[in-house]
Amino acid sequence: MSDRVQWANKEWSVEAICLAVAVFCSLAFNWTFVGKVIETNSLQGTSGLILGAALTIVATALHLLLFLLLSYRFTVKPVLSLVLLISAAAAYYMSRYTVYLDVDMLRNVLHTDTKESRELMTLPMIGTIALLGGVPALLLWTLRIQKSTLLVAFRRRLIWIIAILVVLAATAFASYQPLSSFLRNHRELRYLVTPSNFMIGLAKVGAGETKRKPRQAIGLDAKLVPQKPGQKPALIVLVVGETVRAQNWGLNGYARQTTPRLKAIGPINFSHVSSCGTATEVSLPCMFSPWGRADFDMDRIKNSQSFLHVLNRVGIDVRWIDNQSGCKGVCEGLPTESIQHVTKATPYCTVEKGCFDRELTERLKAVPRVNGDQFVVLHTLGNHGPSYYARYPASARVFTPECLEDDLGRCTVAQITNSYDNAIVATDAVLADTIAYLQTMTDRDTALIYVSDHGESLGENGLFLHGLPYSIAPQTQKTVPMIMWLSDGIKRDRHINATCLSQRAAQPASHDNLFHSVLGLMGVNTALYRADRDVFASCR
Repeated sequence: MSDRVQWANKEWSVEAICLAVAVFCSLAFNWTFVGKVIETNSLQGTSGLILGAALTIVATALHLLLFLLLSYRFTVKPVLSLVLLISAAAAYYMSRYTVYLDVDMLRNVLHTDTKESRELMTLPMIGTIALLGGVPALLLWTLRIQKSTLLVAFRRRLIWIIAILVVLAATAFASYQPLSSFLRNHRELRYLVTPSNFMIGLAKVGAGETKRKPRQAIGLDAKLVPQKPGQKPALIVLVVGETVRAQNWGLNGYARQTTPRLKAIGPINFSHVSSCGTATEVSLPCMFSPWGRADFDMDRIKNSQSFLHVLNRVGIDVRWIDNQSGCKGVCEGLPTESIQHVTKATPYCTVEKGCFDRELTERLKAVPRVNGDQFVVLHTLGNHGPSYYARYPASARVFTPECLEDDLGRCTVAQITNSYDNAIVATDAVLADTIAYLQTMTDRDTALIYVSDHGESLGENGLFLHGLPYSIAPQTQKTVPMIMWLSDGIKRDRHINATCLSQRAAQPASHDNLFHSVLGLMGVNTALYRADRDVFASCR
């Protein structure tokens, strides 16, 4: 009883509370980090013991320093409670799917809509958050905070910060060789150290958003090549895929035929295509930019307009129809339509669950005709995980048994792959139906381009989903399918040699080709255009 009374009456300094939470975070939320460090074989021998001790001290000291910068008498409880809850969620997510919380992944998380978030909130995740985040947070709120004058509190805080810096310096000096070698060779593992990964990352994201300026106009010199007498106006449909990887694309020689209807149509299939990023937040803006991965600068890409604005500037009617959580700024200021949250059921939509991608084809049919050229983007939900089973109707249920869980950890890899492949079958049907519609149009030259934004891991080497830093991401996350279907009219009027284009499709391509290929196909001249990145250029 006396111990309980002492605990209730004891006053704790803010610094002591921060230290306790920092130690707890290092021990409770870094299972994935520890596992990856062990996999590097860096903890063997005497130097390995020194490295392990150094990493523990550095991580705890870093967490403590971050907490001290944010925590004061009236903020320590809410700040550290929030850190504990987010850390528990992050630790579960990283452990379950081997996700690295770098800046790009955090941008993805921040831009995830409510529907996507619900799919990730499984019972095991909620339980982890409650146990490792909620219980310590509740305990934190029972503590009495020590009162101090402003001068005493400032002096004490300064001493603590100096002590932390001394500990960090001493640790770095004592373990310089193994520690510097490890950090140099495994830089990506810093994105697994929790909670410093998301705390520093969120600060960087916030700083980037604060610096964000109005998007810079590009292609101000753009001009549309005049149509030749008798040339029909063009309708080009760009279908942006979601999370479809090249390895499971039937047209690429996958053991399963996941693209049966496209195989019957016979579009031009690009079999070696690399993405600009491993997540939509990077790949989508990048593929619509003139720079791409070859001249990658994410700040420049995000602060600039896309090729859709260039097309619009020369008088081409541009529209974006979305079954996702937005165009990531690519279509900013242009006509857009979202089917993510419908208020009326259709054959392909329900109010409760949203729409299958087939609804995009119906919305395309409803796009009003204009006198000139048109360019329409259909942004699909595709294979967005982890709920692959929710992406396809019963007609696409080809491979069984499926994974019918939001928590992939409760399914076998075979079940996960079956659901994933069924979602590709659904995409195949959407593309085939869209091509069939374009084939009915006799007053226009039509074409369809399909390319996925990034790939996906389906359990290879224990990895699931996507979003790993590009430098260490497996090819399953960086290689994507791309096809083109061209009507006879557009091949004739734009002087495109289909045989030549098929030969070009067998060579490597990437998202970097999209900007320049679209401008070339639409007949737009600008200094930004590069013929060496236009897949049509050598086939005209």
